[in-house]
Amino acid sequence: MVTFTNFILAALAGYVAAHPGEEHDAHQMKRELVARDNAAQLGARSLASCSNSASAQALKSRSIKRRANAVKNIRQKRGIQAPARKDKRTLEDLQAWEAVNHNMTGTYSYDMFTSLEDVFSGNTSCILAPEVTDGPYYVVGEKMRSNVKEALYSDGVDLFLEIQYIDVNTCEPIPAVAVDIWNCNATGVYSGISTNGNYASGGYNSTYLRGIQLTDSDGVVSFETIFPGHYDGRAVHTHLLSHQNAQVMPNGTISVWNSPVSHIGQLFWPENLRAEVEATYPYNQNTVALTTNDEDMWSIVAADEAFDPIPQYVYLGDDISDGLFAWIQIGVNASADYTENEYYGVAAYLDAEGGHSTGYTVGGGNGTGNGTAPSGVPSGSFSSALPSSSSV
Repeated sequence: MVTFTNFILAALAGYVAAHPGEEHDAHQMKRELVARDNAAQLGARSLASCSNSASAQALKSRSIKRRANAVKNIRQKRGIQAPARKDKRTLEDLQAWEAVNHNMTGTYSYDMFTSLEDVFSGNTSCILAPEVTDGPYYVVGEKMRSNVKEALYSDGVDLFLEIQYIDVNTCEPIPAVAVDIWNCNATGVYSGISTNGNYASGGYNSTYLRGIQLTDSDGVVSFETIFPGHYDGRAVHTHLLSHQNAQVMPNGTISVWNSPVSHIGQLFWPENLRAEVEATYPYNQNTVALTTNDEDMWSIVAADEAFDPIPQYVYLGDDISDGLFAWIQIGVNASADYTENEYYGVAAYLDAEGGHSTGYTVGGGNGTGNGTAPSGVPSGSFSSALPSSSSV
C-alpha cells in the first residue's frame, strides 16, 4: 500500500474543502489511509474464510433472486418493455483504482435462458467498508421511509438502491441496523441545511432525498431516490450511515441518539454513467463546476484493493430516463462503534418543532461531534409523522 499512499499524497495536499467547515490535515489522512487499508485487508480475509459456508451461500442465492424480482417488479410497474442494460464491471485490485476502468459497459439483454447469477450476483461479497466522513450535512430524526423523493426538488433519474450489511467476522447478515441515506438533488443542493454554499429551500425544515430504515433479516434496506447531482469540490456520491441498536419509537420514527455507529460511508458512481445522467434535465441546468472521481479526495479514501465503492447496477430499460436499479453489499465489523470518530458529526436534527442546527462542522466543530443529543433534547423526542413509503 506504500506506493498507493504516496500516489495520493499529492491529491490530499491539494485538497480544497467541498463543504464549509470541512477541512482535514493531509498527513493525518495519509496515516488513516494506511490504517484503513490494513483493516480492510483483515476484513476481506475474514469474509473469505466464511464466504463458502452453507449459510453464506444460501444468503447469496436469496440476494440474487431478490434483486432479479425487484427489477422485474419495477419494470412491470412502470410498463417498461425494452430490454434492460447491465454495466459489466470487473472488480479489479483497487490499490491502483484510478487506472481501473469501471466503465466497461455493454448492452446486456437477459431473458429466461440467462443465468440470474450472471446478472445479479455481483462480485461484491469480499469487501470491507472503510469509514469515510459523513460530511457536515448529516441530520438526525429523518422520516422512516423507503421512498425519499418528495414533490419538490426531487426531479431526476430514478435510482432504486439496495444496500446489504454483512458481518465480516461471520458472513452473516446484520438485521435491525438503522440506515440513513442522503444525497444532494440534481442541481447539487442538500435538504435539511441552510448554510453558505447550500441554501436549501425550507432550510432545516426540508427533508427531500433523506430517509432512514431498518435492515431486514437478510441485512437489507432498499431506497427509492434519484441519482445525485454534483456540487463544487466533490464527485457525485451518495451518503450512508448506520447505527446499531437503534430504538423504534411509538410514533413510528427511529431514534439513534447514543446508538453505536457501525458504518460511515459514501458510494460513488462511474463517470460515464454520471455523464449520461447529467445530459438530462434537470441535471443539465447545473452550472456548478464538475469534480470527477479522479479529482475527488474522498473517493480515493473509500477505495482500496479490498473495497469497491461503486455499486453494481442495471438499467431498468434501454434509456437512462427509465431509471436504474443498483446494489452493494457492505462488509462491516458489527461490534465496531465510530461514535467518537471525528468524521461522525450531527449537523442538525428534526423534532416535533421542525429542524434545528447543532453548529457542528467537520474536523473540529463546536456541535455534537460525538453523536450525543444536544442539550435540552430528550432521547427519542423526534416525532415527525410516519409517511407512506409510496409518497412522491
